[in-house]
Amino acid sequence: MGFFNKRYHPPGTPPGTLIEALSSGAKQLKTQLLDYSPDNLTILDNVSADQCRPFLNSESMTWVHVEGQPTEAALTEFGDAFQLHSLALEDVLNTGQRPKVESYDDQLFIVMSLPVMNADVVEIDQVCFFLGKNYLVSFCEGDFLLLEPIVKRLQEKGSRIRAQGGDYLLYCLLDMVIDQGFPVLESFGLQLEELEEEILVVSGNKTREKIHILKRELILLRRMLWPQREVISELLRDDHLLILEETRPYLRDCYDHTIQVMDLLETYRDMTSSMLDIYLSSVSNHMNEIMRVLTIIATIFIPLTFIVGVYGMNFDRSAGPWNMPELGWPYGYLLIWFFMVTITVAMLVIFRRRGWF
Repeated sequence: MGFFNKRYHPPGTPPGTLIEALSSGAKQLKTQLLDYSPDNLTILDNVSADQCRPFLNSESMTWVHVEGQPTEAALTEFGDAFQLHSLALEDVLNTGQRPKVESYDDQLFIVMSLPVMNADVVEIDQVCFFLGKNYLVSFCEGDFLLLEPIVKRLQEKGSRIRAQGGDYLLYCLLDMVIDQGFPVLESFGLQLEELEEEILVVSGNKTREKIHILKRELILLRRMLWPQREVISELLRDDHLLILEETRPYLRDCYDHTIQVMDLLETYRDMTSSMLDIYLSSVSNHMNEIMRVLTIIATIFIPLTFIVGVYGMNFDRSAGPWNMPELGWPYGYLLIWFFMVTITVAMLVIFRRRGWF
């Protein structure tokens, strides 16, 4: 599993530079307009900014979703149509922004991080929301997989989302973005279980590398998801005129979800740190086992080496009766072997009784 933030550009890069970078590898832009009221629903695909203008003068709620990496011209058109602040538009281009909420005159600008699991790789897409009096404009740099469930709810006549304003639609989108962290963390949990079993069976360099990668991924994921709790908290704490009192209980539930995501993330991070300690302890124990076996072998050979060293001295037996008389015994060689084997067996019995092996 790998972690990266795709299409990332450092914050503060000049807009012109960003546009050049975006145009080099930009995917096709997808736009969709959903204009709804309790009784009516209009859905238009591949709309331009000019096609959105007539809906802004109506009393119905208008949601425009832009998916992909917009060109400078397209972003300028949407900015002019909905009177989006230029600083906020710069943040839309500079992907990799820290989740935040900003208030610009009569609109709210919110940046969120959307974790997506794609072929065992975690990708972080930036999602931006502009909330106005009767409109909501959303930008997602990647494939916004959460769009379809919201559209299905809007197509249900009499649904709560059609009866409420743009703040409730914003809550629904924020809630789904935050809840997207649960399946991603679930995949991390499965990987932690596999690593735990792998450590108990074998502890090699590949296992250590997997643990380090997983730990780094969780740290990076925490860095992107942690500020989302502050975003929801600020929406609850500040008196934003665009957030009605009826919507605040739902935002409090959304805040609870952010806490659950962070608690789960912190738990997995602690488990990863503990797993690294277990790995190092397992490697240390394995090394101790090897050293113990080698020490036993060396200890056994110490007296044997002493014996063969004594009888390896070259004294002239004819010079005196005390110069190694055993060398003249008929069974001297066999006696020495018997003596050495006896010492070896005795030492092994003593080591076994003491539980040294």
